[in-house]
Amino acid sequence: ALAYALDRRSMVEGIVLGLGQPITGPFPLTSWAYNADVQPLPYDPAKAKALFAEAGWKTDSGGRLLKGGKPFAFTLMTNQGNKVRELCAEVIQQQLKKVGIDVSIRVVEWSTFIHQYVDKKNFEAVVLGWQLGRDPDNYMMWHSSQQKEGQYNFCGYENPDVDRWLVEARETFDFKKRQILYRKIHAQIAGDLPYIFLYCPDELVALHKRFRGPLVAPLGLAWNFREWWVPKNEQRYKTVMEQ
Repeated sequence: ALAYALDRRSMVEGIVLGLGQPITGPFPLTSWAYNADVQPLPYDPAKAKALFAEAGWKTDSGGRLLKGGKPFAFTLMTNQGNKVRELCAEVIQQQLKKVGIDVSIRVVEWSTFIHQYVDKKNFEAVVLGWQLGRDPDNYMMWHSSQQKEGQYNFCGYENPDVDRWLVEARETFDFKKRQILYRKIHAQIAGDLPYIFLYCPDELVALHKRFRGPLVAPLGLAWNFREWWVPKNEQRYKTVMEQ
């Protein structure tokens, strides 16, 4: 129901000025592990309200969701110093208010946020982001064994099929087999919804035109950095080497 109540496309347009894409699972869109067959849940506040009603939440005259006389309310936390995440929390707050949920936002200094709240599972909801390497192995985020304090499965996700697929995928060098396994993992996690996946922002890189040799590739821009050069008449800095 919470996922139906969030308009991820408007988040992309409003928060990162359209420079990104909504996602459905735990891999970046550019990864060979990303399962493009998984369809995102549409923005459907009416569906969200219907699901809340099925779960026993009733709407009062002011539009708030109530159960047993208590309002549907929670605190959404994120880290200080990340304006994008703060904006994301504000948009979530506004969108959930439309279906009757009262969201409070708390912004906490990074180290305190991680060590006192995330690591200790001392939160109701958080806004965070992952930056994965080129290899899509994310065992430490989803395997059920990775739930101790300081480990990354801090949402407590457990699925025996996903556990098995994660192990199989990291124990084979067969690319096609790994791809099939990770796409199954993607589909299963998207169905279980331990996270509400929001969007994957574009990576913006600025480079002065005097540099020659940069090539954009799946590895990014800097993969061939050693081959970059600047014509002598355009060079601005000199390296002085002394013995």
